Amino acid sequence: MQPTCLSDEAEGELSRHPCYSEEAHRFYARMHIPVAPACNIQCNYCNRKFDCVNESRPGVVSEVLTPQQAERKVKGVAAQLMQLSVVGIAGPGDPLANPEETFDTFARVKQHVPDVALCLSTNGLTLYRHVDEIVELGIRHVTITINAIDPDVGAAIYPWVFDEGVRYEGREAAELLISRQLKGLEMLAQLGILVKVNSIMIPGVNDHHLPAVSQRVKELGATLHNVTPLIIAPGSQYEQDGRKAPRPKELHNLQELIGRDGMKVMRHCRQCRADAIGLLGQDRNRDFPLEAMEADPVVNQEARALFQNDLDAKLRERLSAKQARLNGLQAGTPKTRLAVATRGGDKVNQHFGHATEFLIYDTDGTGVELIGVRKIQAYCHGTADCNGDKAVTLQEIISILSDCRILLCSGIGEAPRASLNKAGVLPLVRKGDIREAILESVKYSSYFGNINISKG
Repeated sequence: MQPTCLSDEAEGELSRHPCYSEEAHRFYARMHIPVAPACNIQCNYCNRKFDCVNESRPGVVSEVLTPQQAERKVKGVAAQLMQLSVVGIAGPGDPLANPEETFDTFARVKQHVPDVALCLSTNGLTLYRHVDEIVELGIRHVTITINAIDPDVGAAIYPWVFDEGVRYEGREAAELLISRQLKGLEMLAQLGILVKVNSIMIPGVNDHHLPAVSQRVKELGATLHNVTPLIIAPGSQYEQDGRKAPRPKELHNLQELIGRDGMKVMRHCRQCRADAIGLLGQDRNRDFPLEAMEADPVVNQEARALFQNDLDAKLRERLSAKQARLNGLQAGTPKTRLAVATRGGDKVNQHFGHATEFLIYDTDGTGVELIGVRKIQAYCHGTADCNGDKAVTLQEIISILSDCRILLCSGIGEAPRASLNKAGVLPLVRKGDIREAILESVKYSSYFGNINISKG
């Protein structure tokens, strides 16, 4: 069964949204504004009291802004970052647990930077109460995190929810949350709002259940399903329970299953911080400190329009070339799987030791397909408390990349190079465009007898 086709209008709205469009994320940037610190539910994988500047996960921020500060920062970023196309609010708590700050901020952004799309992420507990405000402000993209549709499964994820002065626990809490999430999703979809559903894959809790979640949210009108691996915050209940993240192949198999059932699946999610700025895979928040912004930054809308029109042309050219390559492929062509270390910009531009994630691609020597993103602990982190044992870290990385034939990076030390080679992963130092580097590397490896078939 093929994924649901979107209307031309919907495709047009998604074309500049780097989270909804895999191709757009190579060209367009997003900005998350941290104005919503409070949260109205507790998740067993979350502990928002923990914040490490080296972390990239939802719920982590360096500072919380007021709506006035957020307006100044958005204007300052938009004046400098011409490819900024989406401004979203995703926390660090839940935006709709902080409705005044959230909607005040969106109104300010809409007034001063009208060309950006507005995006809201929520757990959905109170979503149904705010649908009119969402429509009035022109928020066209909403993400709801839905981890279960069965309250018995949800009870193992959410110990409590809090609504209108009442604390609900256990199965009752999960039942209330799920009913509200599905109601909000259906209301938005009926009004033509583009809804993405995020789900956290939690082995032993909801991994078997997520296909049913995907089918249900598809029936209610969700545009896209994003299944991401569990990230366990230090001090969370799941850390105390000893739960583990899913293996990359388990996540990939689940995404494939959901895609076969007709849902459009997101594969390029980076599980961004709630204050992330830049292209996906980049976090340039530190490049735009609030104190460095002018008191009233000037946004040149004409210059932004010209710049983004040029990006649109490049994106259309890339899509056209990609379709031509796909049309020329033959079914059953053997594929090679590769891992790529990148800081973003669609480039091979990161040293192996500094990488905290790898992009995973399949290629048949002509076309290149993104399979997903795999998070890792950096081999050379530079912070003793975060790094741990380098030998153990390297073995974890090798295990995560076990189905890859080739690793592309801008540099790598002799010790990890030798270990990867021994494990059957060929490390190659490359720089520049990812697609070109992949095709060149596969051709290069074939000269040395590397079998051109993925291990997966």
